[in-house]
Amino acid sequence: MSDFEQQVRQYQDRVFGFAQYFMKNREAAQDVTQDVLIRFWEHHEEVDDDRTLGWLLRVTRNACIDALRKRKTRRNAVTVNTEGLDRAQSTKRAPDDEAEASDFRDHIEEALDHVDEPYRSVIILREIQHLKYREISEALDMPMNTVKVYVHRGRKKLRKQLAEVIEHETA
Repeated sequence: MSDFEQQVRQYQDRVFGFAQYFMKNREAAQDVTQDVLIRFWEHHEEVDDDRTLGWLLRVTRNACIDALRKRKTRRNAVTVNTEGLDRAQSTKRAPDDEAEASDFRDHIEEALDHVDEPYRSVIILREIQHLKYREISEALDMPMNTVKVYVHRGRKKLRKQLAEVIEHETA
């Protein structure tokens, strides 16, 4: 197996996961992932090995933004899958626990929809993808201190939106 193939195997799940959270649609995320990996194939010799993840996530974010812009221009012709993430069934969880966890995920996703960029991307990369600040800095091509500030502000914005989502549901 070549170094390139190993890198693709190492990072493809991260790219897909980020794209899926951003796009809110499994098929669109698969398309974005495929486009990103094709770009990686075309440019992998130019990408420094220790910066591969950052490069891939930056390209993924840009591809998602481009895909969403295209989707908006032909909104009437496209059916959007609002199902979000696939839910893995666990035999160890009680049905009430699974329903509660599913509701919470739905609330988080809905609240994230109302968080502006770049805070949304930073929160997805930090809290959902569990990237380190340095990796986020490389992925979004922004200074480390800016990432830290955006994570802090993004968390505040997410908490506020989550409270509004929950309040709206219980009203």
